[in-house]
Amino acid sequence: MKSYFALVDKDADSAFGIRFPDIPGCFSAADNAEDIIPNAIEALQLWAEDMPVPEPSSHEAIVSAAEIRTALSEGAYLVSVPLIDNDSAVIRANVTFERGVLRAIDAAARERGITRSAFLASAARKEIEAKH
Repeated sequence: MKSYFALVDKDADSAFGIRFPDIPGCFSAADNAEDIIPNAIEALQLWAEDMPVPEPSSHEAIVSAAEIRTALSEGAYLVSVPLIDNDSAVIRANVTFERGVLRAIDAAARERGITRSAFLASAARKEIEAKH
């Protein structure tokens, strides 16, 4: 899975701005800090649906760019954003769980009115996104 650095900045009277140094034209915004990563992931996924994405630059390469160094010195910061492909092909996978954990998964899925598979996919996506 590829991850891209996004530059996040915010003026006092604005939303958080999110842009990808490796992908000019790919950007997003977030009113709240907790929405930065989910909004950045969505922007990156939408971009990748229609446009080729380059290989991600290293942290060293990103921070060596004069424009980025200036933005960082003015209060911006970098976040790592995973590119989770929007590949909707369904694949069957055999997984193993402790019985008690599987019962808890099934109960949580029932409470939400979704299948075990949908619950596990959602939980996995959230965990992957939270890492960044």
